[in-house]
Amino acid sequence: MKILLMAVNAKYIHSNPALYSLKAYAGEREGRQIAIAEYTINHRREEILADLYRQNPDLLAISCYIWNWELLSVLLKEIPKILPRTEIWLGGPEVSYNPEQVLMQFPMVKGIMVGEGEETFRELAEGSKELSEIRGIVYRQDGIVRTKEREVLDLSQIPFLYQDLSVFANRIIYYESSRGCPYRCSYCLSSIDKSVRFRKTDVVKRELQFFLDQQVAQVKFVDRTFNCDHEHAVSIWRYLSEHDNGVTNFHFEIEADILTKEELTLLSHMRPGLMQMEIGVQTTNPESLREIRRHADTERIGRAVSQLRQAHNIHIHLDLIAGLPFEDYESFACSFNQVYGMRPQQLQLGFLKILKGSHMYEMADAYGIQYLSVPPYEVLSTRWLAYEKILLLKEVEEMVEIYYNSGQFNNSISLLEQVYADAFSLYRALADFHRAEGCLSQAQARVSRYEALLRFMMTTALREKEMLCREVLTYDYYLRENVKSRPGFAPVEEEELKAACKKKLREFYAAEEVEHKVLSSYRGYDSRQMRKMTHAEVFRYPVWRKEPAPDTAPCEQRTMVIFDYMTRDALTYEARTVSLPID
Repeated sequence: MKILLMAVNAKYIHSNPALYSLKAYAGEREGRQIAIAEYTINHRREEILADLYRQNPDLLAISCYIWNWELLSVLLKEIPKILPRTEIWLGGPEVSYNPEQVLMQFPMVKGIMVGEGEETFRELAEGSKELSEIRGIVYRQDGIVRTKEREVLDLSQIPFLYQDLSVFANRIIYYESSRGCPYRCSYCLSSIDKSVRFRKTDVVKRELQFFLDQQVAQVKFVDRTFNCDHEHAVSIWRYLSEHDNGVTNFHFEIEADILTKEELTLLSHMRPGLMQMEIGVQTTNPESLREIRRHADTERIGRAVSQLRQAHNIHIHLDLIAGLPFEDYESFACSFNQVYGMRPQQLQLGFLKILKGSHMYEMADAYGIQYLSVPPYEVLSTRWLAYEKILLLKEVEEMVEIYYNSGQFNNSISLLEQVYADAFSLYRALADFHRAEGCLSQAQARVSRYEALLRFMMTTALREKEMLCREVLTYDYYLRENVKSRPGFAPVEEEELKAACKKKLREFYAAEEVEHKVLSSYRGYDSRQMRKMTHAEVFRYPVWRKEPAPDTAPCEQRTMVIFDYMTRDALTYEARTVSLPID
């Protein structure tokens, strides 16, 4: 018997750990072959159908989520035409809430696995039980039958999923040390999970050591709230700190307001780049927080994030959700400003999704929520937020992605923040400018973004400081990349100054070739090589002084800045800089 587990992922770098878990738990058995087929939503339907036909499974089990359901809905109608004898089963959150309706809509589907799938799939794969005896399924047999609910598993019984890492080359490794969530946020499907369970800590450590030994680039924990159990979190964090290989990065979703002093102290001593923390703030509106059943303390979150930032060793990702009940446009702007003020490396401005089975789904009418009737079921309007305002927030989201989350304009944006009342006003103004220029939602070359930002600066109070604006943009530009073609927005180099700089640079690199006092990472390279591997730029303004923001007054003498690309900030990826006064 040939069984094929199928997933359609959002991107190539993603994988579907659920399928690997099902396969690992079912195990090997003579006369039965279990394979996995992963595609992306960018695959053409014809390509997927052709591959399924070549594999010709007896049983096809498909993993269903909001990001792939539209494509799967089309494929399900075509698969029986090319594989008429293949039995089709579905599973996953997109079909678990209303399986009877799904079976009525798709008569070619034999059944749906509801809830936790490992034991259910193993019994289906073995074929030793009647369907009526298998818990956790809804299937078609003289009508539609629902069996008893499946009891949850001991997570430590699930085998390790990653015996062969070659399958995951250039892809994110997902890892699960717990299931469930202690919180009951009304928009989240994790709120309906009845329990929080943990994989045994010694098992987790042994498996994480495998990743460390293999020096994988990143391991992303899928635990809904990793630090909901203090002992579990501290034990794993301490192990990772003590066994750090200097390469692997670990990503966690946490609640910042429950971080203890011990946890904060432990995290502050991690290698820069070892950890990433994703923190869901969602809103700072107290009424909204109460309504969505989220018991978050915004002030404590702010203090915890501040402490994490002070150590400058952990990449911090903060989330906001637009479209929550009792949050209007002005209230969201307030939430945005408060969270932006926490200065994360990434600020994700997301939009409420009305997920089937969530409490928000049940309350949608009461809140006057209109949302897309097809995945991803994203909010269109609420009693408090008109569609027009949603569109404005979409534009702000785009500006935040380009000018904040990219990390390419850090100093330029800091300069602009000085001339706007608050951060939201800045990004709203940026969106208005880009719309007027006709370049919203258009892919643009990196240098074009800098040029656009310069034009925007010239519409603000900074128009009297054009040289400063050009210099701070140039500084940001070279911080990330050693670009040999000088950008058009960079200040024009004066011939007399160029001659003085050449002399200064010759002396500097000649000295470094002998002593390596400044460029210690370049031992073994001669002066000519070092000059090619670094970049030198002259500035009138002290744009490299980042705290609290770039200075708007020029220096008494011009300064040459060397950009060292071999030594980069682990969190921002910015090159190390060295300033040299020009006599």
